[in-house]
Amino acid sequence: MNPRKKVDLKLIIVGAIGVGKTSLLHQYVHKTFYEEYQTTLGASILSKIIILGDTTLKLQIWDTGGQERFRSMVSTFYKGSDGCILAFDVTDLESFEALDIWRGDVLAKIVPMEQSYPMVLLGNKIDLADRKVPQEVAQGWCREKDIPYFEVSAKNDINVVQAFEMLASRALTRYQSVLENHLTESIKLSPDPSRSRCC
Repeated sequence: MNPRKKVDLKLIIVGAIGVGKTSLLHQYVHKTFYEEYQTTLGASILSKIIILGDTTLKLQIWDTGGQERFRSMVSTFYKGSDGCILAFDVTDLESFEALDIWRGDVLAKIVPMEQSYPMVLLGNKIDLADRKVPQEVAQGWCREKDIPYFEVSAKNDINVVQAFEMLASRALTRYQSVLENHLTESIKLSPDPSRSRCC
């Protein structure tokens, strides 16, 4: 019997205030949606265990506050993360226009800063009628940066699971690649040219 591999991954969800980050996270983890709005101060963490292929993943998902005044404090939570959900509100053009700043903040904290860091973009609140960000515009932004895009509704549970699990899958692939490279580097059996030979 082959026991499942177990991997812990830290994921973060970032974006402007009021885009629905907490609602998306609660919909994914607890299958609930709360009508009343509460601002996240700093960060809160929820966990979820999922199975991808032969691997059991424990996802530790950090919900970060979107208030401008907490941005420098919140960005310290990005360190050590394995992947990121960028979120915006399709009815709020400013939240979309701020995505470059949020993405830049995250990438600046990733060590080493690398292009293979997994990200997924979520356009939330597609259940609302007063849309301000056309789907084609969001898709174009994602194409430029090679980031998958999902139109989602935390309220109606549309594409939420698919988006989180796409990120988890990409984060797992990156984790396995980093682990494999590390093992390969540490097991090289080549002679050390700096050592002098005796005899």
